[in-house]
Amino acid sequence: MNTANNLPLNGIRVLDVSQVMAGPFACMLLADMGADVIKVEPPTGDQTRGAMGFKMKGPDSMGFLNMNRNKRSLTLDLKDEEGRKTFYELAKTADVIVENYRPGAVKRLGIDYESIKAVNPKIVYVSISGFGQSGPWAHRPGFDLMAQAMSGIMSVTGYKGEKPVKAGVPVADIGCALFAVYGLLSAYIGAQKTGVGQHIDASLFDSAMAFSIWDMSEYWGTGVPPAPLGTSNKMSAPYQAVKARDGYLVMGATNQKLWTRLCHLLERPDLIDHPEYGTIPLRLKNREALIEELEREFAKRDSAEWIDVMLEAGIPAGPILTYPEAFEGEHGTYRRMAMDIDHPIEGKVKNIGFPVKMLGTPQQVRRHPPLLGEHNEEILAEIKALNASGQAAS
Repeated sequence: MNTANNLPLNGIRVLDVSQVMAGPFACMLLADMGADVIKVEPPTGDQTRGAMGFKMKGPDSMGFLNMNRNKRSLTLDLKDEEGRKTFYELAKTADVIVENYRPGAVKRLGIDYESIKAVNPKIVYVSISGFGQSGPWAHRPGFDLMAQAMSGIMSVTGYKGEKPVKAGVPVADIGCALFAVYGLLSAYIGAQKTGVGQHIDASLFDSAMAFSIWDMSEYWGTGVPPAPLGTSNKMSAPYQAVKARDGYLVMGATNQKLWTRLCHLLERPDLIDHPEYGTIPLRLKNREALIEELEREFAKRDSAEWIDVMLEAGIPAGPILTYPEAFEGEHGTYRRMAMDIDHPIEGKVKNIGFPVKMLGTPQQVRRHPPLLGEHNEEILAEIKALNASGQAAS
């Protein structure tokens, strides 16, 4: 088994007391960087183990297998006094705890921040929820769909006048995971200096709203609520999907230099200083008419041809790929964005690759996504040994 000794988070212990996506994904990122992540699960397991509508060889879903590598699994009934006692002993050895119970639930269980802080002042305790630990919506159940809808994201997704559309990927869940990692690592660094950890309140709602930089800048600057723009952009035009002879491609002539190049490429120099399209503000104002004009030219060649000639001219352009095309294509393959990992039941199983590459200390798949309770004996023995050494020292 590969060692974590050379990875940047080696020596940090994280208790992953979360289920489904945001918490488990955040903790997997930490595990990939070398942290010892112990997934503390109820006896029934993380509900994602049984998610998705197709069966694997074993009991765990492909989704679970893609969010829980490099972790160990310990089953504890936190409603039971003995389970809580074990959790407290484990918490004394931890640097970080990540939980995603509904606000108030951990206090009722007796494993809230204040309770853990009493036995481990340096603990960095992350609470992930739909709407945060405070506020009028705090106790609402919150999932990615609700966060996208109630944060404003859905109001600018899709095309104007059509049915509501969410982002195709769970941006609130994944965004919250990333912000949680940013917050907890900052707090951990601070705790090394002060000896005191802190409670971090991370929510899907806040995280989704943090993505609204261009939209809210527009609203605060103009007083006009942002509206859906399809694939186009608030800052420049043309910068969107356009239709060629055989289908769509994406391209962007985002400044005057690129606009001039595009007009020459399309053999339409008359558009360079056109009274309706000659500047970025004019092109934004007249975007719909502009795209109709451009698509008459794009219709003369296939999308692959246009992409080649635009890239040669230095104009950003690309195809609209399916996920299989993206993951199995030459660049996705070169970047190892799909990898095979070993699993005791599944054999070789696909995992999404590491999203950033640590060139000095490359990440490794040190552990397969754990079976439910796979490391119970191992972790309980560690706690017993630590208790024994502590008593001997005293």
